[in-house]
Amino acid sequence: MSYIEQVLLPDETVMSWTHLHWFVYLRGIVTMVLAFALIIAGGLAGGRPSTYLHVAAAAAFLLGCWLLLVAWLRRMSTELAVTDRRVIHKSGILGRTTHEMSLEKVESVEVRQSIAGRLFNYGTVIVRGTGSTWEPFPRIADPLAFRSSITAA
Repeated sequence: MSYIEQVLLPDETVMSWTHLHWFVYLRGIVTMVLAFALIIAGGLAGGRPSTYLHVAAAAAFLLGCWLLLVAWLRRMSTELAVTDRRVIHKSGILGRTTHEMSLEKVESVEVRQSIAGRLFNYGTVIVRGTGSTWEPFPRIADPLAFRSSITAA
């Protein structure tokens, strides 16, 4: 059972769910591509590839694996939802960070998207509550739909 399902109040219903965009994997993917490029470069170099090239490829491969694992854990442990009463954001596995804001207290909702964000449909949604600070929800999938679900509720 997800955190959001656990904290729902009686008669509270979830209007919209979202998650982190797959772009959180991009650093790990690029690092893995670099590792394979180093392996291919070693094969094309002719003769016996350098030990340094093997070490660099192995290091890039291990770093890529680590980055992919961290991104996967971050994506799986982040929950974002809009209910008929509040906005809920939870992140973390062992340690947990949560932000909850009553929809009545939402003053403004801002969406920030880069060019890549517009092309691949991800961005940062920033919710400001009355008398509080900005609460950014970075790198979420379909930020315009998430914003609409907050403002429409």
